[in-house]
Amino acid sequence: MDTKAMDVKSMDEKTSQMAPPNAKLNTKNLIPRLATDATAAFASAVTVAPLITIIDKAIMENASGRAPIKESLRESFRSLILSPRTMFFSKPFGLICMLYGGTYFTANTLDTITSTVSSKDATLVTSGPLKFAASSTANIGLCLIKDRKFAQLFGPSGPPRPVPMPTMILFAMRDCMTIFASFNIPPLLGPSMSQHMGELEETISGQTIAQFAAPAAIQLVSTPMHLLGLDLYNRPHGEGWRSRASIIWKNWGVSSAARVCRIVPAFGVGGVINKNVRSMGMAMWV
Repeated sequence: MDTKAMDVKSMDEKTSQMAPPNAKLNTKNLIPRLATDATAAFASAVTVAPLITIIDKAIMENASGRAPIKESLRESFRSLILSPRTMFFSKPFGLICMLYGGTYFTANTLDTITSTVSSKDATLVTSGPLKFAASSTANIGLCLIKDRKFAQLFGPSGPPRPVPMPTMILFAMRDCMTIFASFNIPPLLGPSMSQHMGELEETISGQTIAQFAAPAAIQLVSTPMHLLGLDLYNRPHGEGWRSRASIIWKNWGVSSAARVCRIVPAFGVGGVINKNVRSMGMAMWV
């Protein structure tokens, strides 16, 4: 046998030794699994979008001075009841569906990709830096699109203006905190809560409580970032940081409450719907 043939044989032997014995992908029913990811994501988005659209509009209009939160909420709910078609075919509603449908779809497909590559069960749900990074990237990118349009639609009267970079950065920081509290904390906190719930666990799981509580609680910290970002857009030539701090403090309470009310459906109700629909769907494709 010549030297070249021996080298090829040696390389083949090394390759076979390096390859793991069970190196295969779990591609079983991959297309239906991805379809389940999309169905769960956008089912949850459509369910929560009406309320989130109304609340986001109210927060924007209150910050810009166009309408107090109560007045904006009252007008939007009346419009939803009397003319629901107007809501469901509006640009703000579509933007909210895009935002949360895209965010959940990213998180879901990451789980599916992980289960495929690691040859694990299709019902796998992950948590960790990779999921945080992927979900944050999707959420921040889509949310910046949504917030830019909302600021222009419901901001101060006059022609739309470009959204300044500091505002975009503050919105991105706000969203990173929310995503971390929505996707990473519940899987870690839920089991610990369940251990201390006793018989109550039969009624509601620690995971479900964590899914509601974590994203809601983080709004108390992230709302000032949101308000500062809006103020930088609404008053590009404000009276200084003391004036901005005064506006933030004035609106912090009501805006925090409003953002908790929107985040509970967005990542609480939406998270539970997404989790349950995906879990039931994936059980069909195991």
